[in-house]
Amino acid sequence: MNGFQTQDRPEKILQFGEGNFLRAFVDMFIDELNSKSLFDGNIVIVQPIGKDPKLADLMNAQDGLYTVVLRGLENNVPVIRQRVITSVSRVLNLYRDFNAYMETMKNPHLRYIVSNTTEAGIVFLETDKLADDTKEPPVSFPAKITALLYERFKIFGGDKTKGFIFIPCELIDNNGTQLKEIVLRHANDWNLPHAFISWVNESNHFTNTLVDRIVTGYPKDEVDAFAERLGYQDDLLVAGEIFHFFAIEAGAEATKEINETFPFREAGLDVVLTNDVTPYKLRKVRILNGAHTMSVLAAFLSGKNTVGEMMEDSLFVEFLKKGIYQEIIPVLDGLSESDLKSFADSVFDRFANPYIKHYLLSIALNSVSKFKARVLPSILDYHKKNGKFPEALTLSFAALLAFYKGTEMNGDTLVGCGVGGEYQIADSIDVLEFFKAEWQKGDAAQVVCATLSNKNFWDEDLSQIAGFTEAVTKYLHGLLKNGVKKEIESIVGDNT
Repeated sequence: MNGFQTQDRPEKILQFGEGNFLRAFVDMFIDELNSKSLFDGNIVIVQPIGKDPKLADLMNAQDGLYTVVLRGLENNVPVIRQRVITSVSRVLNLYRDFNAYMETMKNPHLRYIVSNTTEAGIVFLETDKLADDTKEPPVSFPAKITALLYERFKIFGGDKTKGFIFIPCELIDNNGTQLKEIVLRHANDWNLPHAFISWVNESNHFTNTLVDRIVTGYPKDEVDAFAERLGYQDDLLVAGEIFHFFAIEAGAEATKEINETFPFREAGLDVVLTNDVTPYKLRKVRILNGAHTMSVLAAFLSGKNTVGEMMEDSLFVEFLKKGIYQEIIPVLDGLSESDLKSFADSVFDRFANPYIKHYLLSIALNSVSKFKARVLPSILDYHKKNGKFPEALTLSFAALLAFYKGTEMNGDTLVGCGVGGEYQIADSIDVLEFFKAEWQKGDAAQVVCATLSNKNFWDEDLSQIAGFTEAVTKYLHGLLKNGVKKEIESIVGDNT
C-alpha cells in the first residue's frame, strides 16, 4: 500500500473489536469523515478477547492501514469500490499491553467508545473482579469497561467533561442500555464509590444502535484477483456489500454532540440520529429479514440453491414484490411510506448482489423461530387491518411446513426430500421431533392444525384465528400437489 499512511491525528475513539464488521463499517465512516475534513481524529482498537496478539501485530505492522472493497448492485448495475482506510492509529492487545490499554484513559481527547464484541459480549459475569496487582483484566466486556471507566474517573478526578459516549454495535436489542445496566451492577458489586456511580450516570451516554451491512470478510478465494486489481496484496483486506445503514438512538444532549462531531449526512453516509431506533429495527426485521424468510424455503423447494439463483427467476421476484409492497409495507407504522419503499427497493439490489453467495439451506437454519419474529407479525397485522390473509405471506407459511416435511432424523437434523433429493433440516431438536412425528401421520391437514395450535412455537394458538387453518391448508395442498412455482403463479397473476 505504498503512498498511503496513517495521518497524525488525535486519538478520539476507543474501539473494542478488531473484526471485519467494524473495520468495514464504523472505521470506514470515520475515514470518510477525515478525508472530507469533517472530523479530525483516529481510532485506537482494543483486541478485547483472546490472548493471541497476531492480528494486532499484523495491523500494527501495516501502521493500521488496510483495504475495504465494497461490491454490489446500484440500480441493477454492478459496482465495485475500494478504499484504503487510514483512520486506525494502533491496535492494543490488552492481555499483553495492559498498561498501554489503561494509559489510554489519560488521553483528554478520547470521547467515544465503539464496540462489537458479538451478541454474547454484553453479559454479566458474577466472577468478574476489578483488575488487581497482576494486571489481568476482567473477562467480560462490561467488566472491562467498568474498570476502564473507574480509571478514567480517578485520573480526571470525576471531571464531568471527561466521560464517554458509547456507540455499541452488538446485534442485540437495546445494546447500550444493557451495557450501562451491567456496568452499574459491577460498580455496585465492587463497592466502588457513590461519586463514581453518579459520574457514570451523569457524565456518560450509552446509545442504542441498529447496524446494517453485510461484511463477508477476507476474500480468501479471490486473493490473487484482488492483488492484481489493487496492485498489492493486503492480508487485512475486508470485502462487503455497498449498502449500509446506521441508526443511533440517543438523548438530546448526546444527539447534539454526535451530530456536531460526526456530520455523517454531509459526508453522504446513511446514518440516522433518532430518539427511538425501534421503527428502523422493525423496518429491517419485517422487510429485509422478512423477505428472506418468506421466500427462501419456497425457492429451495423449487430447486434453487442460492439467493442469487432465486433473484434470476422473475416469478420469485414478483412473489417478493407482492409480499413486500402489497402485504408487509401497508401494515408497518413509524416511518413514512416513501422511506419504507426506498428501503424495500434496496433489498432487491442486495438480494441480487452477484458478489455474495447466500445459500438458501444456510439461511433456512431455525426457520420456525425466524418465521415467528419476521413474518408472522405481518400476517397478523394484515389480517387485523384487512379482515383477510395476505396471499404471499400465507403461502410462505405453507412453504415452511412443506420444507419441514421429513419423517427420519439424521443425528441432530431432520431429513427432508425435495426436487434436488434429500436435504438436512437444522433447527432445535424439539422442533424437528415435532415435525417428524406429525409428518409420519401422512395427513397434511393435520400437520397444519397441529403446527398452528402449537403455542410453544408461536406463543398463541393460531388455529383459533378464523379461517387461518383453512388458508394455510389450501396452500400446502397446492404446494404438495402442483409444486411451488405453480402455486406462486396462482397468486402473482400476470405480473411475470
